Amino acid sequence: MSTPSEPPSLPADLLQDAAATFGLLSATVRLHLLWLLSHGERDVGTLAEETGQTVPTASHHLGKLKLAGLVRARREGKRQVYVLDDPHVRHIVQLAVQHHQELSGEVRRSKGA
Repeated sequence: MSTPSEPPSLPADLLQDAAATFGLLSATVRLHLLWLLSHGERDVGTLAEETGQTVPTASHHLGKLKLAGLVRARREGKRQVYVLDDPHVRHIVQLAVQHHQELSGEVRRSKGA
């Protein structure tokens, strides 16, 4: 058995920022919005429809994500279009979903065995 290496120290503010990001991702609606945006830009109406939320509710959650710098928005005429262009956030969201898809598959396989 190998001896664990000493992890590099992390500043408290960095840990706090990382925890805040995970806090934002802990809301199912926001995670769903980021999942959809990880596959391409969408306007608020489309996001509301795809998540089963009202436009005001989707806008509220998108506002929080925008304030945190996880998404950005641009106006196209009367439409507000949101984009997830941070590859780190995209990767975290896709990894989390993939992880649970795989766990779910393992659970199904073990129940069927």
